[in-house]
Amino acid sequence: MQSPVVKFDRILSAPSLAPKPKPYNPRYLKPSIPSSSSSSLPFSKPYLPNPLQYSSPMWWRRLSRPVVSAAAAVAASQSRHYGLIPMVIEHTSRGERAYDIFSRLLKERIVCINGPISDDTASVVVAQLLFLESENPSKPVHLYINSPGGVVTAGLAIYDTIQYIRSPVTTLCIGQAASMGSLLLAAGAPGERRALPNARVMIHQPSGGTTGQAADVIIHAKEILKVRDRLNAIYAKHTHQPIDRIEQSMDRDMFMSPEEAKEFGLIDEVIEHRPMSLVTDAVGSGGGGVDVPPGRGGSGGGGGRRETEEVSV
Repeated sequence: MQSPVVKFDRILSAPSLAPKPKPYNPRYLKPSIPSSSSSSLPFSKPYLPNPLQYSSPMWWRRLSRPVVSAAAAVAASQSRHYGLIPMVIEHTSRGERAYDIFSRLLKERIVCINGPISDDTASVVVAQLLFLESENPSKPVHLYINSPGGVVTAGLAIYDTIQYIRSPVTTLCIGQAASMGSLLLAAGAPGERRALPNARVMIHQPSGGTTGQAADVIIHAKEILKVRDRLNAIYAKHTHQPIDRIEQSMDRDMFMSPEEAKEFGLIDEVIEHRPMSLVTDAVGSGGGGVDVPPGRGGSGGGGGRRETEEVSV
């Protein structure tokens, strides 16, 4: 039994499948200049037509595409946390290597939280913490915080990761640590929570809102009350304050200076200059493993790992 033969030339040339050319319509291709203004406008001057005069959607799309692209570019640039990320060059015996500044700091076990805490921020910080723990679980991780707060669940993801990894995490507040940022500041290792002298710390209860049916509103209201109780318990754990004082302090926005935050128990120390122990941790033996001239490595340059540059943040 013979199989049927399909003639592709007939299928491709079938009138039902071939694209039909659109009829020529000069209204879609050139503007209709009003007769009253045709004599007043010189022909050498370009005429910008009104898009509302044309029923073709393609004309309006072509006219508005550069405007939309420019607006999208501006919005995208404003949504980025860092408009300009510097690059640093590391000189080694094997040549030069370029890093963006945050990757270079990550090499020194320094993680930065700048700006609002969102799900994107949490995913990056969690990945960095897990990576640094896999590199060396006994060396500390330095977490620099300058944040007005953000999403509670995203902040709790970072908090749980700090408690989960074996590497001790030191926290330092630069600028501000408000709302969820203050919780991450207090979540550092005991004795390793610091703030610079002009930083500000703020704590308050969570806020939110919902819409929907009355039963759904009640469910969300109960959930945010549970979240508030959980946050109060976390603050009480790290500040060693009674839960009653935590609830009273977080009832409204409570701003604190570094000295007040130390008295409250959110931090352990107010520093103005970097201690030598932190210099050793940041630029010492845990760095990139490259050569440096004698006398640059300091006391922390053991183990055959010495740096070519000093990183100051």
